[in-house]
Amino acid sequence: MKDFGHPASTPQQIAQTDDIAVLLSVLPPAVDAALARHPDLESLLEVVLDLGRTPEARFPDGTVWLGDELVTREHLAHATTRVGAFTADNRAGIERTLHRISALRNRAGDVVGLTCRVGRAVHGTIEIVRDLIESGRSTLLLGPPGVGKTTLLREAARVLADEVGRRVIVVDTSNEIAGDGDIPHPAIGRARRMQVASPDRQHAVMIEAVENHMPEVIVIDEIGTEAEAAAARTIAERGVQLVATAHGHSLENLISNPTLADLLGGIESVTLGDDEARRRRSQKTVLERRQAPTFDVLIEIQDRSRLSVHHDVTRVVDALLRRRPIAPEIRLRSKSGAIEIQRPEAEPSSAEVPRRRRLLRIYPYAVGEERLSRAIRATGAAAVVARSSKDADLILTLRTYARRQPPKLKDAIARDLPVHLLRSQSVAHIEEFLRELEESDPSNESAVAEAEDAARTVREEGQAVALRAHPAAVRRRQHAVAERFGLISVSRGREPNRHVILLPGEAIDDLAGSRDAPMDGPGSLD
Repeated sequence: MKDFGHPASTPQQIAQTDDIAVLLSVLPPAVDAALARHPDLESLLEVVLDLGRTPEARFPDGTVWLGDELVTREHLAHATTRVGAFTADNRAGIERTLHRISALRNRAGDVVGLTCRVGRAVHGTIEIVRDLIESGRSTLLLGPPGVGKTTLLREAARVLADEVGRRVIVVDTSNEIAGDGDIPHPAIGRARRMQVASPDRQHAVMIEAVENHMPEVIVIDEIGTEAEAAAARTIAERGVQLVATAHGHSLENLISNPTLADLLGGIESVTLGDDEARRRRSQKTVLERRQAPTFDVLIEIQDRSRLSVHHDVTRVVDALLRRRPIAPEIRLRSKSGAIEIQRPEAEPSSAEVPRRRRLLRIYPYAVGEERLSRAIRATGAAAVVARSSKDADLILTLRTYARRQPPKLKDAIARDLPVHLLRSQSVAHIEEFLRELEESDPSNESAVAEAEDAARTVREEGQAVALRAHPAAVRRRQHAVAERFGLISVSRGREPNRHVILLPGEAIDDLAGSRDAPMDGPGSLD
């Protein structure tokens, strides 16, 4: 399905500043002169100077050799003395610009080659994913070198800091995002920049940024080690939005990368029981996701005008491991700047999907607030954590606490505030609850209301009440209502006529020996 309703950018909005004259000034004079005459100078990607070879200029559509003069050591020295100091990763920059100079060295440590990459601040490129970046969900960008990942990160930092008003910190390992020197390039706006002394310190600086500077967003280029993946997970678990890039062209690349698979929740081999293997129609040994992914959204940048978007990383990874891949959303930008969104045919467009009236406010009682936040991010549920029960649309608690009928839950019941029960407060169980909540049919709310009315009748009159027949998922919600009201609930009958009966608590003795089927919901007796 195609959507042309996305805010479109115009060619005038996509303005770029690259200070290319500054980069040319550090090159040998003959190379500078040859490039200055080139008609496509504004699209230059990089210049390569290798000792004993002809200089090369690389453009999107090919390579151009610059003259016949071979590169000498004097040419290389001319360039290296006009740029900043080279760091441990053999990268240098030019102060107050975004250009990057990378060195090739011989065994003695002498520079024998340079790659001089043009750095550009391109305003307007973020429009194609602006809704995703501004949503507050952690977003991971993948793609081959040269497709604009760093440019998009730079623009994301500026927009989130200047236009959205969030506290943004850029962890800039090679000074590629915010430029060389101590003063960040204006391209990142009011975002703050933390420089990294050496690449192996990036993970430590990521943690330092969170602990010392209270950011709402952290922007990182090139997560590439296990330590950096672990640091990213720690940051996400603290409720900070991440916008980052990682090595890899696609989600499948990341899943098969043992170092970075943790960004997707970690992949492990699991042996299933015979019944579960038959139910899934799979082998007994399968791959499973170990925990919630660090990132909520994954964007594959295929080229500068085409992206694939995976909106729910948890769902996509699980489907891929079960060999049932979910088609991504495709976003395209035309030459005129208009943006087109192509949604998978199997999924209805946003106009066809009924939206919630607003974000559901969930108050966790005896359930970890941080765990609930992680589960909301992992599932993409339209929900937020409520700060008090008075501000909540529902309360989420544990079955063991509900049985004690603490004052807060009694007060919630008196106010007809829904109380949902969990078997445990693991993130996996909370995610399962949120998915069931998201997938539940609005018409099922009437079944819950029916159970609540019946529960009040049972409490007032002390008589059993039989409810109408419903599917198992709805019956589970009705059993939860019974448990919340301190009643007994049983399921009777065969599908599709199986229904719930609510009984007073003292009726438990009458049920002894009459349980003819397994439980089909919390608090149920069959």
